[in-house]
Amino acid sequence: MKIVGLMAGTSHDGIDAALVDIQGQKALRVKLLAFQTIPYSKPTLALIRRASSPKTGTVDQVARLNFYLGELFAEAVLEVIGRARLKPARISLIGSHGQTLHHLPHPQPMGRHRIRATLQVAEPAIIAARTGIPVLSDFRPADIAAGGQGAPLVPYVDFLLFRHPRSNRILLNLGGIANLTLLPAGCREVSGVVASDSGPGNMVSDELSRRMSQGRERFDRRGRYAEQGKVNPELLAELLRHPFFRKPPPKSTGREEFGTGFVDRIIARKRPRSRRAWLNLIATAAALTAHSVYRHYRQFYAAEFAADEVIVSGGGVNNRAVMQKLSELFAPATVIPIDALGVPADAKEAIAFAVLAYESWHGRPGNLPGATGARKRAVLGKLCWPLHCPEA
Repeated sequence: MKIVGLMAGTSHDGIDAALVDIQGQKALRVKLLAFQTIPYSKPTLALIRRASSPKTGTVDQVARLNFYLGELFAEAVLEVIGRARLKPARISLIGSHGQTLHHLPHPQPMGRHRIRATLQVAEPAIIAARTGIPVLSDFRPADIAAGGQGAPLVPYVDFLLFRHPRSNRILLNLGGIANLTLLPAGCREVSGVVASDSGPGNMVSDELSRRMSQGRERFDRRGRYAEQGKVNPELLAELLRHPFFRKPPPKSTGREEFGTGFVDRIIARKRPRSRRAWLNLIATAAALTAHSVYRHYRQFYAAEFAADEVIVSGGGVNNRAVMQKLSELFAPATVIPIDALGVPADAKEAIAFAVLAYESWHGRPGNLPGATGARKRAVLGKLCWPLHCPEA
């Protein structure tokens, strides 16, 4: 099947679209045919940020944003198909993660129940109608219904595509949030795989860079700001005392814990008055990412799992300060970008949702209880047909 995978992460940088050809069952063969990122415009980014905040988001904003992002996601699908010089009729399926507005993995009492919740938008009916292609979307709720946190979901794809017969591998994704998948050498069963969010990936550095530049920069390009700054060890130690870091896995997180409110508190604490002070904060945020990843590994996994390789994907792979610190912390394990395995770092999660859509289409479960805490495995996603669906 030729499938378009769509991903828009907690970094809010845009829509990743990957067109892949997938064949096989237990041993999948996945070929990337085309990939591109369509950045959000500043007005769209402002809409997403406003709708994502409990202080400013309203029901009408969320409803309209859902349909508006559906239009943008559909345009991304048609663009990536065109890049591959194919027609939409040649594409079997779309797997769309959507744009996360809110993720609430910690159960709260409501009536007689304890409720976890998550919300991803980008209306699949619009995507299907505009492209003429069936859409599988809303992957997280089935895992929550099975008792899980709804994230992370990429670890099953890590198991399918990246396990190695002789090396203990960590697949580390540095998006807005950082998450790790541990793949023991020779692993043949999903029961041997564990994974978890570890804390902030690029999210804190991104927001500090945006504020220092007064909106001109959305992220610390290649980590150059972090490289110019100096880590504040007292502030780093204080940030690492955040309660999330002490929670045992499985666990997941998002902007609710490490977004603008978290950055507001850092700025209120340090009150940067000069460019040098801002650079020092960004350097400390980069160190927070690396140290929180390594501490998560050391605290919860290292006693039973000695990593040979740490394979990094996501936008953070381009941050030289983070990658350098990860290399120092994880030595003698090698830290390499996933590009070394032939997979573009920025494309990995979009590819993953194409693979998850492929698995769901064939009725196979896509979550991992060792990653999300679910009681059992579940077939993920909801299917939306285009306006002219095939005859039964």
